[in-house]
Amino acid sequence: MDADYHADPTPEAARDAVRDAAGRAVSLDGVCELAYDGRAASTLAPGRRHVLLKPDGALLAHAATGHQPVNWLAPGATHEIAVEDDELVLRGERDGETLVCRFLAVDLVALFPLDDADSEVSGTEEDLRERVLADPDLVEEGFRPLATERDTAAGAIDVYGKDASGTAVAVELKRRRVGPSAVGQLDRYVDALRRDLHADAEVRGILVAPSVTDRARRLLTENGHDFVPLSP
Repeated sequence: MDADYHADPTPEAARDAVRDAAGRAVSLDGVCELAYDGRAASTLAPGRRHVLLKPDGALLAHAATGHQPVNWLAPGATHEIAVEDDELVLRGERDGETLVCRFLAVDLVALFPLDDADSEVSGTEEDLRERVLADPDLVEEGFRPLATERDTAAGAIDVYGKDASGTAVAVELKRRRVGPSAVGQLDRYVDALRRDLHADAEVRGILVAPSVTDRARRLLTENGHDFVPLSP
């Protein structure tokens, strides 16, 4: 299916174009305000923004700076597009989260096909684990792997071992850039491993991934964990 572009559409024309997306990604550019409710509640006053609606339901709103959206809904969200008071309104909802994008003016609507990013995967978490096992010093000098997929009440730790001083270490491996959820997962593994050993056992957590978000890096520091940048 070909791309389709609508410059300076009326709210009604923009609405109809979005409804005709038929599996294509939708790009909306113009002056809009954002209202989010879910993990927290936030609003952004009207401003020029780029809103992207993907075929899998992901909804992302971008501002002029930074690579991260200023707000978003994860894949699987459902959407409604309507015209209210002569303004285009896009509403998304997923698992109790809502994001409302209200356009005071629409400059461009673009519909275009996208290929699946996972059609060819190079570098898996298993590849990353093999790198670590083959050269444990990639994690840190003196690290000794003792087990993989070590069971705990919080789930299986990717690599369990000890550092040069004999302290127990839980290593969580991720093949892609990760955010706060990966830090939370590592927290749970460290706590569970501490309970398995004994209440006052010293346990360290190390997250191994190509990169982490700024928020994830702050959480790692706050929780006493380490980060090692490493790709599969």
